[in-house]
Amino acid sequence: MTKKQSLGASELNVAPLAFGGNVFGWTADESMSFTLLDQFVEAGFNLIDTANVYSAWVPGHRGGESEQVIGNWLKRGSVAREDVVIVTKVGISIEDSFDMSKASLSRENILKHVDKSLTRLKTDYIDLYLSHIDDEKTPLEETLAAHDELVKAGKVRFIGASNYTKSRLEEALITSRKHNFAKYVALQPHYNLYHRKEFEGELQDFCVANNIGVFTYFSLASGFLTGKYRSEDDLEGSSRAELVKGMLNDRGMEVLAALDDVASDLNATPSQIALAWLIAQPGIIAPIASATNPGQLKEILGCTNITLSESHLSLLNSTVS
Repeated sequence: MTKKQSLGASELNVAPLAFGGNVFGWTADESMSFTLLDQFVEAGFNLIDTANVYSAWVPGHRGGESEQVIGNWLKRGSVAREDVVIVTKVGISIEDSFDMSKASLSRENILKHVDKSLTRLKTDYIDLYLSHIDDEKTPLEETLAAHDELVKAGKVRFIGASNYTKSRLEEALITSRKHNFAKYVALQPHYNLYHRKEFEGELQDFCVANNIGVFTYFSLASGFLTGKYRSEDDLEGSSRAELVKGMLNDRGMEVLAALDDVASDLNATPSQIALAWLIAQPGIIAPIASATNPGQLKEILGCTNITLSESHLSLLNSTVS
């Protein structure tokens, strides 16, 4: 059984790797998603991350497809609801196709979309409900009051934030203390071995000091850290070409070389080393990673069996620019 750790001061105990549900109902159809979820839980893991907008970016999709798949899986009854930790998000507009200028964390928007998420997930509570993107147009007091309302109603157990800066996260905690609202206990930032500057430093230090559990997204840098993409020729026909192309530079090659060295030393894969490095970082509860077939999932789950030495960590850390 995979060792679980508590998130902040809460009773939310999670294993050190989260399944990214953005693939459910998209690159993994419902049948494959069920297989992957069963494999994930049977291996001793429990945190499943999704959002109400997944996968609205796919032609013909409206958003909510991922939540729907997870709900159908839960309905089968092969796993007890209390044995999994469901994370979903609110704030990015489904109706306006990811128009970030129309993101909203208003009370009206939060209360409307939480019920839609609960219906799709076929559950009466969400373990961790995240503000998906900061909304500076809505007062934090309004946003947090709405979240607090959901916690008191039993629809949500804990709340967190995604894509918040240190200053806004700090302001949110101050607001919660002032009004005795439920507080953010988790943060979901963009962070991986290639993209480090946005999180490392004051934001990471603040999370550690305030016992805010961190779950990283794009943990494998859109697949770049798997080592699959090493030249522009490797990007031909890939849906990730635009995301990965900018990493095919000197620093990117340095990162891959370090991953290769450590992976060879530990008889592991670059993906496993990249995820193990995240797990070893201060404040990180679990990196989020996705898989679309059982082989991929088995590989990434193996990251939790890897212990990086100080020399391994030093080599990997030296790749920061």
